Amino acid sequence: MLALSAVATVQLGEVKLGTPIMLAPMAGVTNPPFRQLCREFAEQALAELPGPAVAPVRGTLAPAGLYVCEMITSRALLERIPETMNMIQPDPGDPVRSIQLYGVEPANIYQAAKLLAAQGWADHIDLNFGCPVPKVTRKGGGAALPWKQDLFSQIVQAAVRGAAEGSESRDHLVPVTAKLRIGIDADHETFLTAAELCAAAGISGLTLHGRTLTQHYSGTADWDRIAQLKSASELPVFGNGDVFEADDAERMMAQTQCDGVVVGRGCQGRPWLFYDLVASAHGSSARMRPSLRQVAQIVMRHAELSVEHFGSEERALREMRKHVGWYMRGFEVGGKIRGQLHLVSELAQLESLLNSLDLDQPFPQAAIGKRGRAGGEKRAHLPEGWLDSPQLTAAQQQRIHEAELADSGG
Repeated sequence: MLALSAVATVQLGEVKLGTPIMLAPMAGVTNPPFRQLCREFAEQALAELPGPAVAPVRGTLAPAGLYVCEMITSRALLERIPETMNMIQPDPGDPVRSIQLYGVEPANIYQAAKLLAAQGWADHIDLNFGCPVPKVTRKGGGAALPWKQDLFSQIVQAAVRGAAEGSESRDHLVPVTAKLRIGIDADHETFLTAAELCAAAGISGLTLHGRTLTQHYSGTADWDRIAQLKSASELPVFGNGDVFEADDAERMMAQTQCDGVVVGRGCQGRPWLFYDLVASAHGSSARMRPSLRQVAQIVMRHAELSVEHFGSEERALREMRKHVGWYMRGFEVGGKIRGQLHLVSELAQLESLLNSLDLDQPFPQAAIGKRGRAGGEKRAHLPEGWLDSPQLTAAQQQRIHEAELADSGG
């Protein structure tokens, strides 16, 4: 049972968020072990709040927010690609299973959404229209796709219809939401028109990353555009971009009046950030600042969960290497050990290296704040003639299916 004080809840169709936060899907990051850690820290914050306890309701009530699976492609799901089937394995304790779906062919999106709902693999589906990665956008996918209004409309309609038909054997209707960016660049904005098309299609909520495709993760997220979308749309709106601390989430919600926040890079190597976010959302000033000893314990739990999930110690530790680097940020580790941590292949080796550190170090100020690579603005990689018209040409229609062959984050 989780303590839940009075806070603005958010309704996404028949799914209720008791705390208005989401873990953003990140390719190679938000797998079941990491999602489980984030959720457990969020639930710990809830448990420490005063007030009555609220039990999660399988499929419909997420007291601690939504923890979204890394993006999968509709084609890979329909073909039952083994890696994709592994990716959609649920965090076993998560009451509301959330999966982000990507695709560019309406028929595939329809079938994939229907399958996710009918098989009970997802209680909430999020559509990815935010990916800025060239291998996706150069084929018309990701953040490039909303420019083509006809295709965009067909896709969101197909997803909603598929989820509804797949829910016929369920006790609740699986809602579909959409993640957007402002547009392709300053001269080709898409978010307001896309929001209108989403509302017309029956989409249950929106997330806006306050950057364009060409900005990738550079500069500062434009929260004013999140406020603009909130004013323009009757759908629940979640803000995304530059939320690295609980204070950032508070400022975003105050500035934009958005219904909730989506956090991605800010939690890399910091799953306990969700403790802070949940505490803040419920009016608590409690914040988690773990010592290196506590961080080492978290790293080991993360690694053990990863071994269980992947069924291979070597594969799990290979996946852990990037996480370990993020976990160590700000602590005095030393170049030699830091290098060895990036090469670990066994649990015993990881534990031994962690135990060789000065584990009495307190949480460092340097570990607070921005995380993840920002970089600079980049040229938009788009199909030839993509910006000539907001409608697909016949040639573009023939080639668009190739975008589903690419797999990336958003």
